[in-house]
Amino acid sequence: TKLRRINMKLSYLTACFNNLSLEEKVKFAAEQKFDAIELSCWPVANDRDYSSTDIDVSKFDSKAKEDILKLTGENNIEIASLAYYDNCLHPDTSIRENNVKHLYNVIETAGKLGVKFVGAFAGRNLDLSFEENFTEFEKIFPNIVKYAADRNVNLLIENCSMPGWHREGWGATISYSPELWDRMFEIIPDENFGLNFDPSHLIWLGVDYIKALIDYKERVLYFHAKDTKIFEEKRSYYSIFGKQLDRENEWDYGWWQHKIPGKGSVDWQKIYQTLREIGYDGYVSIEHEDLNYSENDEAIKLGLMKGKAFLDSIFKK
Repeated sequence: TKLRRINMKLSYLTACFNNLSLEEKVKFAAEQKFDAIELSCWPVANDRDYSSTDIDVSKFDSKAKEDILKLTGENNIEIASLAYYDNCLHPDTSIRENNVKHLYNVIETAGKLGVKFVGAFAGRNLDLSFEENFTEFEKIFPNIVKYAADRNVNLLIENCSMPGWHREGWGATISYSPELWDRMFEIIPDENFGLNFDPSHLIWLGVDYIKALIDYKERVLYFHAKDTKIFEEKRSYYSIFGKQLDRENEWDYGWWQHKIPGKGSVDWQKIYQTLREIGYDGYVSIEHEDLNYSENDEAIKLGLMKGKAFLDSIFKK
């Protein structure tokens, strides 16, 4: 296959930081020569891990827009996407409605800022089967995608199964595998609806991420750069469901750990080659969830710097 030179832009998702202001996050991106930044847009009041509020979309006005565009413009940093990953199929009706309403507000804000991508989860109602969840999905998401299209925004669904939401076991979203993507895109074939492709989830779920990247190249609109270290001998002990007893923390799955790019088992050389083959010409955004670089904001910065240096060595040759 003839490879064409493409210009992938490196970004990072801001949700990894604990206490930095938006200005500090943007300036860090500029200092480290990132091309772009992926801004967290969770509600101000929320208890999600890896979440923050760089933009309060519930009261986004012309002054807020002016301030953000001035800050990013002066630092020569693009806004890659707005991120809000929560459960839009939540079993509690009031929570689900609030989450969906917030997603609409994030899309509205992206449109006003001229940002082309909004990242989200479909989620799942764990009280219902997958089939029943897709019935609920069909009631909610086509309207969201149409709303996004009207504002020149692409809606991205990340392929994470959200193990933290699992009920002692399995699949807490309806978007973690190619089987489920097929149903999702059958329901919503719209061009502005696609994947935020993240190999770090696929590798531990047993999905061939290179084949998936090729098979769904038309639907890969965005790319999350996160790695996962697989400990094969421990998988044999804990099973694919992961560690169930005596867990040290919610991230203690026993046989796999999320890492910054280059510190895990993902084949990044092969990913770069494949992205070039399929002609991907978009953002590659580091999602930092590496506990070895999470002690404080300085450690988080170091993790992002190491991840970027590794990706630069492959992606910007």
